[in-house]
Amino acid sequence: MKELVKKLRKYEIRIRKAITSQMQGDFHSVFKGTGLEFDDVRAYQYGDDVRSIDWNVSAKGHGTFVKTYREEKEQLVFLMLDVSASQKIGTGEQQKLDIGKEICGVLALSAARQQSQIGMICISDQKEKYIKPAKGIEQAYSIIKALQELQPKSIKTGLAAGIRLTLDIIKRRSIILLLSDFIDNNYEKELSMLARRHDLIVLHLVDLREHKLPPMGIVPILDKETGRTLWLNTSGEEFRRHYHAQYQENQEVLMRICQKYQANYLAIETNEDYVPQLVNLFRLRNKGTKKSA
Repeated sequence: MKELVKKLRKYEIRIRKAITSQMQGDFHSVFKGTGLEFDDVRAYQYGDDVRSIDWNVSAKGHGTFVKTYREEKEQLVFLMLDVSASQKIGTGEQQKLDIGKEICGVLALSAARQQSQIGMICISDQKEKYIKPAKGIEQAYSIIKALQELQPKSIKTGLAAGIRLTLDIIKRRSIILLLSDFIDNNYEKELSMLARRHDLIVLHLVDLREHKLPPMGIVPILDKETGRTLWLNTSGEEFRRHYHAQYQENQEVLMRICQKYQANYLAIETNEDYVPQLVNLFRLRNKGTKKSA
């Protein structure tokens, strides 16, 4: 546990140094949110957005009033990690799930140092682990320890169910970092709801073999979520064309949703150093623009 925390701290320091250098010291945080909370009402003035009118107050007959808001000073951050069996593959020494856990640890430490409240929810096709949000470095350590010890009860993926569960739990607008390989179907509606209600950051965990499948001839492929073994001709032209088209379509659908609802999107290659990839995300957030990376 100590070695893991030490490793994650080094990564966090690398990220901070890189951002500070590239942004000339103007580094706030990936957790600088855009959330607003209701403050008060005031009399309507010419030019005010009619959508901000408080009709309940205005109906009392004392004039027309609009709602005023202030920026939320204390951010609520949620780490949402897919821990299904499809995450347990990797080209290098680490699996997608290992990388996801490490990134959650780095982000937990960063959020703690920014005085944000941070919580976590791990999902498969059910709730695997939930930690209520709290502040402080001890909360970050609790999240890291929980991730290290986690043994999922289910091997299946159910992003739609997991997102619905998250929406039921998190009522206040929050920064949500969703880490998954998104190897699933029929979750687009729920993901759109999540992006509309919260400040969403999508971290797409990608393994090299998923988008650059090597031609190995006829080989057995184990589906870790069903336990079935399929024999596939990975060198066949038709198979390779269909496989790559489907992979590309899935990624494009995910990116379109993020663009439509102004959610950050970042693909994390598990066979590469994820620190510079996160630096890119931090830089985008710091600029105040929500784009795909």
